[in-house]
Amino acid sequence: MITSVTLRAAATATAPALVLRPWCADDVVALVEASPDPGLRSEDDGLRWVRAQERGWAAGVRFGFAVLEPGPGPSSPARLVGNVVLKEVAPGKAAAEVGYWTAAEARGRGVAPRALEALTTWSLDAFRADGLERLELLHQVDNPASCRVAAKCGYAYDRTLACAPPAFPLDGHLHVRRAAS
Repeated sequence: MITSVTLRAAATATAPALVLRPWCADDVVALVEASPDPGLRSEDDGLRWVRAQERGWAAGVRFGFAVLEPGPGPSSPARLVGNVVLKEVAPGKAAAEVGYWTAAEARGRGVAPRALEALTTWSLDAFRADGLERLELLHQVDNPASCRVAAKCGYAYDRTLACAPPAFPLDGHLHVRRAAS
């Protein structure tokens, strides 16, 4: 059973390296400030969400990572710039789903593709022996940025899925990345 792991995504010419680590209670304030989720608007909401991430790790079915970049100075704390998650993992199940978001002030710096690539590589390596063969990325059709992230990370467009209100009010795209043979 995996209890914790830290992943790294390399720096680029225009952006610092990223560290991906499991969410913890110390992240709540930054989470509430950065999250695009309207359901995360208070510290109580944020703490409930973080605790759910911790339960997912403990159960071995959901692996959420806070995506951090170094602060501007050598003694500055790291800044929360996003989230990536591997979900619906189960022994013997061939597919799992990935998801992500990037804080508004960090968009356009390659945070999502670098973090997703780190998560993808780790996921396919860590769970291959359990039967994981492919990762699925889903997003609404009105999100072309997610199509670009998927393409950058080798997730091929598979098909358009019909909407399923209220949870999914618009049609969605399914992108798939398969483990290398």
